Amino acid sequence: MKHAGAKKRTHQAGGAAVEFALVVLFFLTFIFAILELARVEYMVNTLMEVTRRAATEAATVNFRSDAALLDIQARAVFRKTAGPLALGDPVKAENVKIDYLSVSKDTMELRHVSALPSCPARNRRNCASDPYADNCIRFVRARICASIDNAGNCQALPYQKVFPFLDLSGMSIPIAESIVPAGSLGYIPGAPPCS
Repeated sequence: MKHAGAKKRTHQAGGAAVEFALVVLFFLTFIFAILELARVEYMVNTLMEVTRRAATEAATVNFRSDAALLDIQARAVFRKTAGPLALGDPVKAENVKIDYLSVSKDTMELRHVSALPSCPARNRRNCASDPYADNCIRFVRARICASIDNAGNCQALPYQKVFPFLDLSGMSIPIAESIVPAGSLGYIPGAPPCS
């Protein structure tokens, strides 16, 4: 009699192990999915802050200084040098694209400045003579892009998942964009005029 009870407990213990394995599998999948969703939300919020920081700083820095623009890109992704955003791969400093925009007089649309002025002082003169000229920088835009095509459209970065077993194929990072009015653009009052 004692032997039959021990045999019954052994069969139940095996069934409990199988039930536990199934429950743990679903539970861990659920937890990893929640963590991946939290990272997506982090990326959306952080990338908006990255573009805001980049556009705000670029509005006050000389647009002809490549070193200053590289520094802005690095600081926008919370780094001192070029590199990836923390917990934000594949977003890197070079994915922060900074554009200078003018305003169309007829449609009041923002358009990409085709020929940058030779210096900040020249931009001030261009804007004083005609605020709707194509060579008058009125706004600064920062975007997160993999690349920019010939038409000026931003190509989205592919999303890089943390947990490889979750199928998020085809998902891309949403394009974040911030536009701010141009500030000094590096103009120093009393600086000698440029050509």
